[in-house]
Amino acid sequence: MTIGLVSFCSAAQGAKKPETLAKHVILVGSDGFGAYAVPKADIPNLRKMMKEGAYSLKARSVLPSSSAVNWASMLMGSGPELHGYTEWGSKTPEIPSRVVGETGIYPTIFSVLEKQRPEAAKGVSYTWEGIGHLFEEPWVDLDYNGYSEEKTMEKALEFIVEEKPALTFIHLNEPDSIGHEMGHDTPEYYQTVEMIDGLVGRLLDTLAKNGMMENSIIIFTSDHGGVGKGHGGGTLLEMEIPWIIFGKNVPAKGKLQSAIIIYDTAPTIAYILGLKIPDVWRGRPITEAFEGK
Repeated sequence: MTIGLVSFCSAAQGAKKPETLAKHVILVGSDGFGAYAVPKADIPNLRKMMKEGAYSLKARSVLPSSSAVNWASMLMGSGPELHGYTEWGSKTPEIPSRVVGETGIYPTIFSVLEKQRPEAAKGVSYTWEGIGHLFEEPWVDLDYNGYSEEKTMEKALEFIVEEKPALTFIHLNEPDSIGHEMGHDTPEYYQTVEMIDGLVGRLLDTLAKNGMMENSIIIFTSDHGGVGKGHGGGTLLEMEIPWIIFGKNVPAKGKLQSAIIIYDTAPTIAYILGLKIPDVWRGRPITEAFEGK
């Protein structure tokens, strides 16, 4: 394992350090929400974000199309070849991470923010306990495992309103569990997708009521889709995920043409917050979403 200081350099990404595009970034991840579900579901809040912001239904997970490996990739700006998390329930890397930071894991967007803006508040509220292994706990102001979608969102909203954080990651474990129990692309699956949309609506309403929407950007995405009662394979039903971005400085572009991989999410957040991107990351900011702002 290579242990040392992580270099924060954006040259390898082809993007210079940008201005700060928003004060607050909220990343909402819905486990098992396949892109195929978007055209079929009754999701008015997500459709509002797609219409008034930008989106792709062709974004892809890394392989295997399973949870921990993809949540790690989303937060760590790289694929499993570098961060080393390779399985559904990885708690530690199966492959030695190419580099690690001071807390002993591959650098996430939270450590990037901590190193460059240590005064900025940041937090994680999550339903699946496995998320707790995939970020630097000492460097977040909220580390909350709610175990249910309602409690997870409630705690996140409380944190956002009270602390006005620069970055909040909200992980919701549905519709993954209903996909395993009842099957993906089933009536029960879509009912759960619509419940997730309702929680997104609560987030939008809370930001608006507290005067934060005009300074916030929300990214909504997933770790993978599914087929039958499972996932992990290389079909597009399992790999294609929604990637929706909405808020300050995001014009109503609609469908994005960029080829988005899940590990492009962390660099996009860094770009929004005006942070230099670590040269060990392999993702790139999706700057197309901000063109014409």
